[in-house]
Amino acid sequence: MNPFKKFNLWFNLAKKKYPYDHTAFALGTSDRNNQPHVRMVLLKLILEDGFVFFTNLNSQKGKHFNLNNNLSMCFYWETLNKQIRITGKGSIIDEKISDKYFSSRPRGSQIGAWVSKQSSEIPSKSFLKQKEAQLKKKFDGFSVPRPSYWCGIKIMPKEFEFWQQGDYRLHDREVYKLKKNNWTRKLLSP
Repeated sequence: MNPFKKFNLWFNLAKKKYPYDHTAFALGTSDRNNQPHVRMVLLKLILEDGFVFFTNLNSQKGKHFNLNNNLSMCFYWETLNKQIRITGKGSIIDEKISDKYFSSRPRGSQIGAWVSKQSSEIPSKSFLKQKEAQLKKKFDGFSVPRPSYWCGIKIMPKEFEFWQQGDYRLHDREVYKLKKNNWTRKLLSP
């Protein structure tokens, strides 16, 4: 089976049965000292060759991506006893796709993308609220443009691991690796 097809089967099952946000995944990046960093983000697009999340390139994760485009993602749906780990290369998607997605976001989120200098230190929460009020006034009566630093990053998988909880910790682990444009499959001991 193609791992993208298996991903879609599990993802659609999670969409139906997971009571919370089935699109949430842990994104792994690394800094210039090879220190790993993980945070939760949301999957926004599933393409034929990868998975897209949106971010501020000036954020910590954006800076890590600019240093090293090797990324990892991990979905875990506890109620399904399933996990999918994916590793691959990240690339910035076409601006038109980022523009289209940005324009579909709530206006407050669009303005929030301008307000937040993500990951930078701020003096107080009221500082953000003042900046938000200024930008609401600035964009009043106008469409909010997408900031150039806010875009989609597509993770193109090189490896998938599908994990299914088993009895007595005898879990199922199925790994697909991309080798010369073909997917190889193997099973791993839990």
